[in-house]
Amino acid sequence: MASDTAVGAPKPAPAAPKSRKSVTGTRRTVAVLFLLPALVLLGALVVYPIGYSVVRSFYDQSGDGFAGFDNYRELFTDDGIRTALKNNVVWVVFAPTVATALGLVFAVLTERVRWGTAFKLVVFMPMAISMLAAGIIFRLVYDQDPDKGVANAVWVGVHDTFAQSSAFPKAHPGRESPLEPAGGGAFVTRGTVSTGDTVTLPLVGVAPGLMPDDAERAAAPKPEGDRITGTTWQDFTRGKGVGTLNDVDAAELGYPGMRIEAVKDGKVVETATAGDDGAFSFSSKADGARLRLPASNFEEPYNGLDWLGPSLVTPAIIGSYIWMWAGFAMVLIAAGLAGMPRELLEAARVDGANEWQVFRRITVPLLAPVLAVVTVTLMINVLKVFDLVFIIAPGSAQDDANVLALELYRKGFAADQPGIASAIAVFLLLLVIPVMWFNVRRLRREVRR
Repeated sequence: MASDTAVGAPKPAPAAPKSRKSVTGTRRTVAVLFLLPALVLLGALVVYPIGYSVVRSFYDQSGDGFAGFDNYRELFTDDGIRTALKNNVVWVVFAPTVATALGLVFAVLTERVRWGTAFKLVVFMPMAISMLAAGIIFRLVYDQDPDKGVANAVWVGVHDTFAQSSAFPKAHPGRESPLEPAGGGAFVTRGTVSTGDTVTLPLVGVAPGLMPDDAERAAAPKPEGDRITGTTWQDFTRGKGVGTLNDVDAAELGYPGMRIEAVKDGKVVETATAGDDGAFSFSSKADGARLRLPASNFEEPYNGLDWLGPSLVTPAIIGSYIWMWAGFAMVLIAAGLAGMPRELLEAARVDGANEWQVFRRITVPLLAPVLAVVTVTLMINVLKVFDLVFIIAPGSAQDDANVLALELYRKGFAADQPGIASAIAVFLLLLVIPVMWFNVRRLRREVRR
């Protein structure tokens, strides 16, 4: 049977290829047009600044002379930048670790209580506050004055529970006083005392409004045959017709709680404490001794810790950061807990594991991917921390709290050294890129699962 097509006849031309579409059915050209504005903005706001910073980091302060790697060499020789680098290491090690650990604890514990949602809301609430507002809040929290700073108010309250501060820090002997300095802030009587004597220990220097609430009108000492009696009081009424110097007058108040020591041959043989009216007494053991008011009676009130001083400013600021970001860690970890297979936990409990073993052997390993993502995300965040350090650290301690982002600002604007500032920016980018790459890679791995 003859073939319909002659041998050697030309084959029909292939059909023109259709325009390729994406998996969603959108033509590639249309997708590019929609992405173009975002790509332009990305190039203008991210790619161009990065490229310009890299180029600018190789030029001197004026921007005209090529400096080579001098600006990068400055990163490891300048004292301010080296301090900032050390502080950044402290931040990267402690802030993400503590915030993630607290988030894990909060997420696990709130699963077992009815008011867990309310607690999570309270813990997460600081995330709604800007870094600027958080910095102002904690600048007040860490104020040195216990009447203003919450941290020192709590610290002083705990301290005074176990070691009561003196109520008479400004007290001291007046003119023609029977007391004289004994060294170290103490005062001692000029002469010795004997059984049956009455002793007056007048002091001045405490404002009437600062006298203790339990202070009563001073009582003049009355002699007792086998004891030594005395009074210590605020001798403030002076002058003819007003009061008698070094004598107890009717309107004068005693020093309640004042400690008095009887010292003989350099040793304390007996101790007494003044009553509300300032009265005290000693037994015959104090015969021939000199009476001493120890320095503990006149110590300044304990004002707490210098949270924003050179030694504590970095831990204090890290504490404020953890306050803000522990809620972020808690929410992500709680989401991971919600997707955890409960059969494994119940099986472990049936096999006899206690709650700590279930937490350590089952919960934490299953949450390892989530914990890694949270930790790495916080590491990226702390490498760029600036607001909290700039606002919380006072000028006197800002050098000690310095971090790379703050030093970049100071070099670029305060010191007018844009070349070094650009080098710091590039160095920060190089530090962030590996951490970001690790985070993105882990996220892609989780998506494939």
